Amino acid sequence: MRKKVILACSHCNSRNYSTMKNVMGTQERLEMKKFCKVCNTHTVHRETK
Repeated sequence: MRKKVILACSHCNSRNYSTMKNVMGTQERLEMKKFCKVCNTHTVHRETK
């Protein structure tokens, strides 16, 4: 089963991206390096609650 999660920038906390996550396979929060429009750089984006 997959669940929709929202990714937020670790520097400015803006919520820029959404993606799907496999709930059965991963228990920890998802982290991806994505481009942030507010910071204008590639930063680590983490899953929010």
